[in-house]
Amino acid sequence: MAGQGLLTGEDGRDRCKWHGNLDDYRRYHDEEWGRPVTDDRRLFEKICLEGFQSGLSWLTILRKREGFRAAFAGFDFDRVSLFGEEDIARCLADPGIVRHRGKIVSTINNARRAQALRDEFGSLARYFWGFEPQPEERPARCDWETLAAMATTPASIRLSKDLKKRGWTFVGPTTVYAFMQAMGLVNDHVEGCCFRAEVERARGLFTRP
Repeated sequence: MAGQGLLTGEDGRDRCKWHGNLDDYRRYHDEEWGRPVTDDRRLFEKICLEGFQSGLSWLTILRKREGFRAAFAGFDFDRVSLFGEEDIARCLADPGIVRHRGKIVSTINNARRAQALRDEFGSLARYFWGFEPQPEERPARCDWETLAAMATTPASIRLSKDLKKRGWTFVGPTTVYAFMQAMGLVNDHVEGCCFRAEVERARGLFTRP
């Protein structure tokens, strides 16, 4: 029987329970969540989608991800930075995404801010990975109770403050921590999850930008 925070799948393997054994959500958990990412477009996509997720479930956003990619030029931030009122109107009429004007405008703004970050640091990856928490900032054991209490962390607060200072929007510390979890800056697969050790190995072999 799986422990707290774990769910046993049809394959008999224990995983973090938040995917609910839904096929698409489980694939996201198994194949993406927590694995280190350095691709600037994927980093930009994820931080924007986390902004859209605010007030909603990540599953809602995940199931619309292809619609978001189509609407926002594959999250090529150089292209998104050129969006204007016609593009905003197009997005607001698009049932394939979350039609929230503030979040759409934020994505365009953040694309311009992403260009500035790339110009300063050479890549978004180099900037974001500079906020990877030190080992002493991490809990000794990532069990369900510990994870449930970590909506924000000192590292996510630092990153959120720095992004806001640079003009980014919809990047509160909770949103930013969800981004850090997903992009592999931390490994928050809970103890007992069959992917925790695999993700930890991937992080160990990963070359920081």
